[in-house]
Amino acid sequence: MKTVLITGANRGVGLALARHYASEGWQVIGACRQGSDELAEVAAQVIDGVDVTTEEGVARLAGELGGVHLDLLINNAGLLQDEQLGHIDFDSIRRQMEINAYAPLRVTEALLGHLGDGSKVANITSRMGSIADNDSGGRYGYRASKAALNAFGKSLAVDLKPRGIAVALLHPGYVKTRMVNFGGLITPEESAEGLARRIADLSLDNTGSFWHSNGELLPW
Repeated sequence: MKTVLITGANRGVGLALARHYASEGWQVIGACRQGSDELAEVAAQVIDGVDVTTEEGVARLAGELGGVHLDLLINNAGLLQDEQLGHIDFDSIRRQMEINAYAPLRVTEALLGHLGDGSKVANITSRMGSIADNDSGGRYGYRASKAALNAFGKSLAVDLKPRGIAVALLHPGYVKTRMVNFGGLITPEESAEGLARRIADLSLDNTGSFWHSNGELLPW
C-alpha cells in the first residue's frame, strides 16, 4: 500500500486530495493545525496541532511519522491575503512567505529521511506566482510567496533528482474554497482529480515543471 502525507489536509483542496487518495487505496496521513471529522473519516493517521512554520511543529510532524516511508508528500497548506499599493501590510506579507514558501521547504527537508527512490513531492503553488503571467498587479504577499515557492521547488527538483525523487509545482485552479470565499470556477474534488493526474504523470524526466491541474504547462 502506498502512503501519502498531505499538509493542510483538514479542509478544501487538502481534504479533497485526502479523499481522492483514500478512494484509490492509499494510506493517507493528514497533517494540519486543527483536525476535522471529515479528515478523520478518510485518513489512516491525523497529525494535528502542527504549525509548519516552526521548527518545533515540523519536528513534531517528523517524530509522529516514526519509520513510515512516504511515496508522496503534498505540501498543500497555504494562506491568501490581499495587499494594495498604498496600504501594504508587511506583517501580512511575512506571514504568507512563512506559510506558502518557507514551510514547504522546511517540511520537505525535515522529511527527507522518509522519502526515497521513486518518491514524489508535490508543492501546491499558484499561477499567481508566475511573473510572466502577472497582468493585474496587487496581491503582493501571495504572488511573492508563491514565486518563492516555485524557486524553492525548482532547486529541490535539481537536488533530489540524483536520489530518484521527483518534484512538481502544481496550480490547483481557481477552486471554490474558503480561501476565495467559495467564488472559484471548479470544485475541490475536480481540482484534486486534476492534481492527482499531474502527480501520476510526474517523473524524473519532467521533474521541476510548473503545471496547471488541467495539464497546461505554466510560464515562470
